[in-house]
Amino acid sequence: MAFFAISLCAVPFSHGADIYKYVDENGVLHFTDTPISGHKMELFIKDSVKRKSAVSTKNDYSSYYNSNDFNEIIEEAASAHEVSSSLIKAMIKVESNFNPNAVSPKGAKGLMQIMPGTMRDLNIDNPFNPYENVMGGARYIRDLLRRFNNELTLALAAYNAGPGAVEKYNNIPPFDETIGYVQKVLHFHRMYQ
Repeated sequence: MAFFAISLCAVPFSHGADIYKYVDENGVLHFTDTPISGHKMELFIKDSVKRKSAVSTKNDYSSYYNSNDFNEIIEEAASAHEVSSSLIKAMIKVESNFNPNAVSPKGAKGLMQIMPGTMRDLNIDNPFNPYENVMGGARYIRDLLRRFNNELTLALAAYNAGPGAVEKYNNIPPFDETIGYVQKVLHFHRMYQ
């Protein structure tokens, strides 16, 4: 029980957020305030603070943050990097559910859930700054689209699983998380168009 208490205190959760738990494929117990696709998540602590909520879709991807909060930044990033604003918005929806403070168990941060190595490559100093994060994420998906001959599904799979995995399989890698990620982004991409 002491280990559990120490582990929970060490994790940087958003104040008042729901806390979920899951066990990974290695049997390691994780806690997060952001549900992760591909894992059986259990609600551990219920948020007692009411936050503003966005429009919920039929798939119930409800958000504490309004999907329109970052429209100006999304439009600027789309224009600067010649990427569809509906694609960027869809990626943000699936990656962080419009939470600029989101952190994944793997260390991805911010609205577009950018990994530390990619942050360095993109010269992102503060991944929790919505402007920096979205501009960097838009640039990265643009680079992946170019790398994979504008094949959107491959570029999205590379964003999720890494370009090496896509090149290894010469297709969307056979990972449930990546397959689900691509499907969800495409769904929201159509919805936001």
